Amino acid sequence: MDLEFIGTDIDYSVRILTNISIDICQLLAIFVVAIGVIRGMIIFLKELLFKPQSPEAFQRSRLAMGYSFSLGLSCLVGASILKTIVSSRWGDIARLAMIIAVRAALNYLLIQAIETANNKPDDTQSA
Repeated sequence: MDLEFIGTDIDYSVRILTNISIDICQLLAIFVVAIGVIRGMIIFLKELLFKPQSPEAFQRSRLAMGYSFSLGLSCLVGASILKTIVSSRWGDIARLAMIIAVRAALNYLLIQAIETANNKPDDTQSA
């Protein structure tokens, strides 16, 4: 039994599975963001057409898109982490670490904006 052949076969299999997982994460991110944009536009148009005096239409659609953007960014961070598994160059790893840091910061800021918007008192209910 040739152990070197088994090692390269396992390495090849891991790389293929990792690349498939990366592609799935990226497709999920695209799907989630696209659904969020569509959902946000539906909320905005529905409120704009049927409740023209409602100033919250923009805010509600923004929140719906913010949730999906946050989830999409999380999927992309997962894909970036998977990319580091198969990368063998320090330059690639450093670049991916920076991408993960930027995406994590964006995700954090999105979550903060969503929480701020959710904790804001609704003026229409108090009147």
